[in-house]
Amino acid sequence: MTDITIEPQHASEGTDDDFFDDIRGQWAQMEAQRRQTPEYRVNNMEYDMSQADWFVSRVRGSDTYAQNLYAALCNNSFQKQDVWLVLKDAYWSCTWRSAGGIVADLQDRGGDYMDWYCSGIGDGLGNGDTDGTRNFVSEGTVTDEIATDLALLGWRVAEQPDSA
Repeated sequence: MTDITIEPQHASEGTDDDFFDDIRGQWAQMEAQRRQTPEYRVNNMEYDMSQADWFVSRVRGSDTYAQNLYAALCNNSFQKQDVWLVLKDAYWSCTWRSAGGIVADLQDRGGDYMDWYCSGIGDGLGNGDTDGTRNFVSEGTVTDEIATDLALLGWRVAEQPDSA
């Protein structure tokens, strides 16, 4: 039997880890550039949260607060309390995966969306709070504390229209 050698198809040192590190680095660079554009700042609750030091401090200071923020971001739409945006009926929302990534980015601990993704489903699944001691809430739940803090940033949870 003949030994088969597979040559790497990328310019790194030949390991999958190097290849994926290169891809992650390129993605991070593109994301950093995107976040510098004026369009990123318009009607973007992620941007507004990241610019408020007191808000970022709360996310970094408590995993319960971070998880409650993640849960609030899931399955909800938000509206900036700006006359023009309200008149335009403009909203902001994100996916569960994005919600986890936003919280991980705000925490700045080197984690990613998987640190928070499905953290509210409990019962031994995901990162759930099965015994209730961490005060995690299910996805879609907006605690009074989170609603109050988002209001201080100029955002409110949008009422969902009745489906007909």
